[in-house]
Amino acid sequence: MIPIRDRSPSGTFPFVTVGIILANVFVFLIELSLGGQLESFLFRFGVVPVKVFYSSEIPDSTLINTYFPFLSYMFLHGGFVHLIGNMWYLWIFGDNIEDLLGRARFILFYLLCGVGAAIVHVFFNRQSGIPCIGASGAIAGVLGAYMVTFPRARVLVILPLFIFWEFIELPAIIVLGFWFLIQFFAGTAAISAAQGGGVAWWAHIGGFILGIIFIKVFPRHRHRHP
Repeated sequence: MIPIRDRSPSGTFPFVTVGIILANVFVFLIELSLGGQLESFLFRFGVVPVKVFYSSEIPDSTLINTYFPFLSYMFLHGGFVHLIGNMWYLWIFGDNIEDLLGRARFILFYLLCGVGAAIVHVFFNRQSGIPCIGASGAIAGVLGAYMVTFPRARVLVILPLFIFWEFIELPAIIVLGFWFLIQFFAGTAAISAAQGGGVAWWAHIGGFILGIIFIKVFPRHRHRHP
């Protein structure tokens, strides 16, 4: 199912959410301009698990170039579909969490979810030399927070039924719970197959769970009914 919009409008304009989207688009435009240097750029600023676990054996490895990617990776994307998909989810669900936490706390929440998601990904993919990039780990945190805070909020989704497309409204707990189950089963299958493929499933899983935890402990700017 593909979410189109939610029925729980926020009380303020989501400046931070829009700012994060614009930052991701800006960085993606930089990626497009790099040409043949793009691969080395992604290896430098994406999270490469093997570089983290074996940093002591890598020449010129420093604390900065080993751990700064845990922040920078979440602003990199592997293509238009990757970027648009992530930003679409952030646009639909991010405004409510920003409104709930306030702008400053939402920035911290988003970054912590992203960093935590990368840590989980590294833990489950220690031998991987593929850069982990994308905002999906941080956005997964937003989805987890939304699911437990607004479980009954109605979300309009497209439901593909073979050659037909059905538009229906479902509670957020079903839409986002189903999303999480897909990530969990795919991540488990990736471990069983001893390969991670091209999707950082465990970054999604880790970010989602961290979002649920963080939204419970972060002080709230607004108290809203689900």
